[in-house]
Amino acid sequence: MSFLTLSDVSKLYGATPVVAHMSLSVARGEFVSLLGPSGCGKTTTLQMIAGFTEVSSGQILLDGRDITHAKPNSRGLGIVFQSYALFPHMTVFDNVSFGLEMRRVASAERRQRVNATLALVHLEEHAMRYPRELSGGQRQRVALARALVIAPPVLLLDEPLSNLDAKLREEMQFELRQIQRKVGTTTIMVTHDQTEAMSISDRVVVMQAGRVTQIDAPYKLYEQPQTRFISTFVGKANLLSGRVRSTGPQAQIALGSLQLAVDGTGLSEGTEVVLSLRPEKISFVPLGQGQMDGVVTARFFLGSQWLYHLGTPVGELLVACPNGDAQPLEEQQRTGLAWAAPSLRVLS
Repeated sequence: MSFLTLSDVSKLYGATPVVAHMSLSVARGEFVSLLGPSGCGKTTTLQMIAGFTEVSSGQILLDGRDITHAKPNSRGLGIVFQSYALFPHMTVFDNVSFGLEMRRVASAERRQRVNATLALVHLEEHAMRYPRELSGGQRQRVALARALVIAPPVLLLDEPLSNLDAKLREEMQFELRQIQRKVGTTTIMVTHDQTEAMSISDRVVVMQAGRVTQIDAPYKLYEQPQTRFISTFVGKANLLSGRVRSTGPQAQIALGSLQLAVDGTGLSEGTEVVLSLRPEKISFVPLGQGQMDGVVTARFFLGSQWLYHLGTPVGELLVACPNGDAQPLEEQQRTGLAWAAPSLRVLS
């Protein structure tokens, strides 16, 4: 059952729609990420949920209550801003305690709840420190504790990890997810980082130009992208243009002089289509034993994998291979390329 519902929500500045007809249902305890490039409307959507931005049309319901035009402080939501917005003159304890003080929570209960929340984010030993005395990851945890201590019905995260370095960011992704699962708070996170969204979300909402393009579990979103934009924004993809030659359970798609088999559901003979093929779905095989042959034009070592660029009869293809025991291919080396038929996806 939906706990937070956005029904046909739009935001216009003048005649310009920043968010258009946004509909989303979030279950209690679910972790949902709004993913998209800068300017796609994801932060505006979060601000409308928080009440910081007025809704132009549509409705927002929280546990059955209409909060579309409610003041931000009456919604009781927990918010972690990109900048963390900690009070520099207050200790960690006082920063976390602030929201409870504003709600006039009794001193004894306030102390108990702050201590419990600091323990949750592993900062109990830093309670008397000031934000300037903490690392970036510790400040991020203080901001998270301050949002959680008020026991909000929904936690809103606005690019919460963007100020951290790459290694710490990865560590904090999983810590954030573990904390969210432990407390069970319904969470909406805004991010432009597809790895971040995919790794810790129950569902991902992909936005483009103010509109929702696909809502799915991370694995399904990655394996079954519905549009060209999603296939390239969520991970890497080889896009191949072809024409349907025959239909059926296994349709035949002509790409130049080659014919490739794909799932024929919903295809019409003679129509032009775009196919998506993930780089890691392609394997190297002996010459003449795959769907086509190619020649390595460039290669890049990425630590855990090699990324190859290959010239092929259908254009340049990207191939990603694990850095295993096999000898990597050399530039200008010829090789066969093979993949399982279901890996080739037809985009709408």
